[in-house]
Order: sequence, then C-alpha cells, then structure tokens
Amino acid sequence: MNLPVKTILLVINLFVFVGFAAYSVWNKESIITKGKLIFLELQPVDPRSLMQGDYMDLRYRLSNVLSDSNIPKEGVATLVLNDSSIVKSIHFVSDSLPPISNTILLKYKKPSYQVNLGAESYFFKEGTAANYDSARYGGLRVDESGNSVLIGLYNSKLQQL
Repeated sequence: MNLPVKTILLVINLFVFVGFAAYSVWNKESIITKGKLIFLELQPVDPRSLMQGDYMDLRYRLSNVLSDSNIPKEGVATLVLNDSSIVKSIHFVSDSLPPISNTILLKYKKPSYQVNLGAESYFFKEGTAANYDSARYGGLRVDESGNSVLIGLYNSKLQQL
C-alpha cells in the first residue's frame, strides 16, 4: 500500500470511531433527559478499590431473588412499579409483549448466578463515602426499549444524594 491509501484508511477509521463514540454519548444523554425515572431498592454492600478509588458495589434486592436457572442469559424484563416509581416486582417476558400500566421494560443480563439490572457500581469522589451511607435506592432512567442509565443514589425519602 502506498502512503495516501494508508492515510485515507486511517482517517476513515478515525471518523467511524468518533462517530460511534458520539452516537453512544448522544444515546445515553437521550435516555437521561427523556427516560422514566425508576428506583431499585439496594442491598447494602460497601467495597473499596485501591486501583479505582471509592465506589459502592450496587446489588439490587430483586437481583438476589432472581437466582432461577431458567431465566435466559439476557433479555427484557417487565418491572412492576408502585405510585412512587419504586420497583416492587419483576417478571421475565419476551420482547414482543407491550408494557401495561404501572410497568416498564428493562434490559438485563445474567452472566452468572445473579441478574444484572443496570449499573452494578457507583463511583464517587474519594473521601465522600459517608455521603452515601443513607443510600436505599439506585435511580435509573429507562427508555421505551428498556435501555437504562444509572443517574444517582437516593435515600429512603427518594432524595438524590
């Protein structure tokens, strides 16, 4: 290959990479601004990582109930919400079922024994761990397709920490 062809291929690859990254950021921002806010109850876990700094490993109470081996490795679940948008129960369904009132679809993965319902860790500024001791819920924004973004941790009064 001569130099101009290599340069052209490099520039094309760079544009594809930057385009994909920009689309990914735009997609997450869209979920954050337009998605429905739901709350998943947390199960307390508090690890610390020397390499990553302070963070909270998020385990949702509903994920531990879902150890059934018949649950597919990934898919879409229907979450039943109360009037405060707190998730009360979860049901595994096919992608083709439409949501009904007080429910929302959420994509999940089950890499091992536990179902991952969203972000499984929350990073925060070193030295501010005490600010998150009262965390009771993970707040996720979810779009119509079931894609989600963790936007923060919330206390028992649903106030963002």
